[in-house]
Amino acid sequence: EPAEEQSSFTVILKEGGANKIAVIKALREINPNLGLKEAKDLSEKPGAVVAENVNKGTADEAKAKLTAAGAAVELK
Repeated sequence: EPAEEQSSFTVILKEGGANKIAVIKALREINPNLGLKEAKDLSEKPGAVVAENVNKGTADEAKAKLTAAGAAVELK
């Protein structure tokens, strides 16, 4: 049987990277409900969940924004 294709993804921030301000801005773009302090705290916490149970398009978009900002990101 073919393996079932994954339909929901979790975006995990592996490492904030050197450009903290760009990563914080990207986090706030992805999740507009985050305040500045929450986004900063999230950017400094390795293994932080950025988005949970999102579709592939949303997960890829979030990964692209964070990667462009210099962060290391993993999709699960």
